[in-house]
Amino acid sequence: MSTEKLYGERAIEDNTLERFENRTRQRDYQIDFTCPEFTCVCPRSGFPDFATIYIHYVPDQWCVELKSLKLYINSFRNEKVFHEDVTNKILDQLVELLNPKKMTVKADFNVRGNIHTVVTATHEK
Repeated sequence: MSTEKLYGERAIEDNTLERFENRTRQRDYQIDFTCPEFTCVCPRSGFPDFATIYIHYVPDQWCVELKSLKLYINSFRNEKVFHEDVTNKILDQLVELLNPKKMTVKADFNVRGNIHTVVTATHEK
């Protein structure tokens, strides 16, 4: 069996979040993303956690490039991280990249152990 990484694994590892200029700055508008296949790993049990990530933002000068966002979201699949931390990490890194007028990241995790967790983090200028 080959130990060579698949092209998707390489793309996720090599990914950098990218942005492009907001070309409609004369008005405020909201951009919404739904990422229904998010996964990470519980740092205590090692079990996988699955969530839908919702990203809502009002851009200022920059918008996020979608392929880079997809690869970025997929980069968490083997990361051991708590629900609260990953939600805030996604928000922090997107705010650093885009400096939006407003942004909310909501992580709606699948039920595990009879607990349904939803974490919402918001940034506003």
